[in-house]
Amino acid sequence: MTSPSSSGEKTSPALEAKNLYKVFGRNPKSVVEKLRAGAQRNEISDAGTAAVIDASFTVQPGEIFVIMGLSGSGKSTLIRMLNGLHDATAGTITVKGDSITDVAPARLRSIRRERIAMVFQHFALLPHRTVAANVAYPLELRGVGKVERLAKAEEILALVGLEGWGDKLPSALSGGMQQRVGIARALAADSDILLMDEAFSALDPLIRREMQEQLLELQQKLQKTIIFITHDLNEAMFLGDRIAVMRDGRIVQIGTPEDILTDPANDYVEQFVQDVDRARVLTAANVMERPRPVVAESAGPRVALKQMRDAFMSAAYVVGRDRKLLGVVTDRDAVKLVRRGESALSSVIKPAPQTVGQDEVLMNLFVPAVESPLPLAVTDAEGRLVGVIPRITLLAALGPGPGATEEITIPLQPMPQAAIDEVLAEATAVDGAALQNGEVR
Repeated sequence: MTSPSSSGEKTSPALEAKNLYKVFGRNPKSVVEKLRAGAQRNEISDAGTAAVIDASFTVQPGEIFVIMGLSGSGKSTLIRMLNGLHDATAGTITVKGDSITDVAPARLRSIRRERIAMVFQHFALLPHRTVAANVAYPLELRGVGKVERLAKAEEILALVGLEGWGDKLPSALSGGMQQRVGIARALAADSDILLMDEAFSALDPLIRREMQEQLLELQQKLQKTIIFITHDLNEAMFLGDRIAVMRDGRIVQIGTPEDILTDPANDYVEQFVQDVDRARVLTAANVMERPRPVVAESAGPRVALKQMRDAFMSAAYVVGRDRKLLGVVTDRDAVKLVRRGESALSSVIKPAPQTVGQDEVLMNLFVPAVESPLPLAVTDAEGRLVGVIPRITLLAALGPGPGATEEITIPLQPMPQAAIDEVLAEATAVDGAALQNGEVR
């Protein structure tokens, strides 16, 4: 996942919510005033039910923004406010700069029809219509002709893996397939924003995981703005570019999955994340350490040998221009070059045993870490060496303790420092003798 905000470009929010309140009861406005004055949710329960309290957030175009909380946290009420199914008691909601609070019903319906689509937990398919007709329904509401809308429906069904199922009734499909129809219907609307309310919660675990992965695949292609509701923190961590955690009607923290996991805002969030599968959330960039030693290709074998000696390492990564990773050199190979009087490393540089990208989740690093005799090399998109991950660091990152350590797993014991010093001293002596004799080495 790549958050749209990570590109550095300044964009207008796809959706913005400011100081939202939703109170059910006889006198909701007075309840809002009490809440603003500092009253707690349980203190005003006789006057009304405060489902959403002072919620503010923005969602960027192309972002998957997950709203997560337990039952009663207010998350489902909040998502229904975002498309006008529930009126806001106080606060504002704007979609691409247009307010959907306090607007005429006709205007609200227009915004909802053109800019916001919704996927429901229990699919909400029309049982008497074919799969294709269900998918085409939003286009029918817009007045699109039958031939055109059914052709579009078949195109989108192929996109979600249901090619050839358009003429079937929903009852002929499994639960996972029915939810794909629900997603296809939302995509057919070609709306700016896709709201997904516990969309995968009714599915079996294996089908649920498959749907989560397919949603991310679709997102890579379509770059929709998605607001996803869930009570499952692992699901939130897997899907979300950012996550808003709700409790008792309030948003208690907004952040990336890494922020939520590594820097919880309070004890509630900390308890929430303690059982999260960290290996599916943290990435190589979260746990990597500064690579040491690193030798420039142009430095030569003596410099490489000195750096490995000083770091008490048996090997070093070699980089070229712009720190692009070229491979690995060992202390034993460097010694051979020094003894032969060679000044270039290129003849003994071996390919790096394993490399991983910065965005690779830890779950995918265990096999490379086992297979690599060196700490894993972490590279960026241009192939530059940006860090290393020793095995002990990888294991430490999965526990409650610190994610970094200076301990490094070494595949081959380094040469004794005295032996390296002897080789370097011999080479220096040879150089000195050569200079006295007028030789050029």
